[in-house]
Order: sequence, then C-alpha cells, then structure tokens
Amino acid sequence: MRNLTCIICPIGCSLEIQESGSGNLTVTGSRCPRGEVYAQEEIRSPKRIVTATAAVQEEQAALSVRRVPVKTSSACPKEKINALLCDIYKKKVSLPVKAGDVIISDWNGSGIDVIAARTISYAD
Repeated sequence: MRNLTCIICPIGCSLEIQESGSGNLTVTGSRCPRGEVYAQEEIRSPKRIVTATAAVQEEQAALSVRRVPVKTSSACPKEKINALLCDIYKKKVSLPVKAGDVIISDWNGSGIDVIAARTISYAD
C-alpha cells in the first residue's frame, strides 16, 4: 500500500493506493474523481512541470541579466527531466525576451515547449 496527498485541488485528500496481484490499482480517500485519476497517473507515469534558467547569449551577458527563468508548457515524464534540464542549460537565449516566448520548441518531439517565464529587455 502507498499513501499520497492529492495535489489537484486545495483540499489535499489523503489517498491510499493498493495494487492487486494483476496490477490493478484501487484508490481510496479521494473526495472527487480527479483524485483517483491523479493517483493512477502518479503511480504509473509521474510527470512534473520543470522550472529552470537558461543562459543569455555571451555578447549580451555583460548586461546585468545573465540568466532567463524558463518553464515547461506542460508536464514532463520524471525519467526525462534530467535530459530536458541538460538541453535547457545548453541553450543560449537572445534578449529581449517576453514572458511566454518559446525558448525550445517541441523538445525531442514530446510536444513540450520550454517558455520564458519573465519578460526581460536590455534595460533590466
């Protein structure tokens, strides 16, 4: 048996998950159907939104801003997060950048975009 706290809504239901011999999961403790879906996904295929920073291009790095905060547009499978972070850390961003600008498009064919989380201009 595993215990999770559902993070889908502010209630934070305490979930208990039991796996049968055939691999089926039974979820108890959820006050709504979303908790069961969350538990199933968290056990079978956990995903996370990834936040990081990308470097500003070297010729612009003399400015006061050297890194741009970025995040993924959708959740990334946990087992691929390290590879995604490596690609983000290799990326050089050209200023100016607006919040929501795509920094990396369709990362590795996953449908996940890496987007700027903040607007940064030369004056920042």
